Amino acid sequence: MAGLRLPLLRTPPHPCSYLPGQQAQTLFADPAFGFSDGLYQQLLEQGFRRSGEHIYRPQCPNCSACQSLRLPVAQWRPRRSQRRIWNRVAAALEVRALAPIFDPQHFDLYRRYIDQRHAEGDMANPSPQAYLQFLTSPWCTSRFVEFRLHQRLLAIAVTDYLSAGLSAVYSFYDPDQEHLSPGVISILWQIQEARRLGLPYLYLGYWIKNCRKMAYKTQYRPHQIFQQGRWRDQPESQHAEFHYE
Repeated sequence: MAGLRLPLLRTPPHPCSYLPGQQAQTLFADPAFGFSDGLYQQLLEQGFRRSGEHIYRPQCPNCSACQSLRLPVAQWRPRRSQRRIWNRVAAALEVRALAPIFDPQHFDLYRRYIDQRHAEGDMANPSPQAYLQFLTSPWCTSRFVEFRLHQRLLAIAVTDYLSAGLSAVYSFYDPDQEHLSPGVISILWQIQEARRLGLPYLYLGYWIKNCRKMAYKTQYRPHQIFQQGRWRDQPESQHAEFHYE
């Protein structure tokens, strides 16, 4: 971001959502600055993420566990388990990249997913307004990627389309179809979509070594992690094996 002077705002300390007993702080790009896809791309390359209209990065004084992870899609090769998951549904899978607008069926899927996965957290009992505020932004080129299996809605992947990559913002799926690994299916499709468009990277957000819910991200290899101001290739042997359910 050479020559760019972007105001940044830091939150007060608050309990960490991922590591029990830890205090967290978050750095936000000042929304008054005026965002665009181009600026968002620059910030992604510096380890930031989007949530709704906000662009943020963890900035904890005594912890650097949250690390941005991205996949260089041209070098990526599927693992045997990932090929098996994809091949199981490929013949009957329908995928559409739709405008990020309110759809009652999408919202019902989101609400069911949140009720099962985040029933006790801040995301519980979402309203349509909260749903759209969390996932969409007026300045960003996003799509709600819809996955249907035998015409039944399986999952939605909220994906940002940028000049140098796709960003996997959030995904949610039918809890009754979790055995099909819909989260894996959505990432495999986004990898293929980035390749189709000739984009170099898929950004998967933050990875935390000691947080099991983040462990799946390191099973897409090779990948890079943003450390000490630059993206670094990670050795194949660094991460323990993760078994998809």
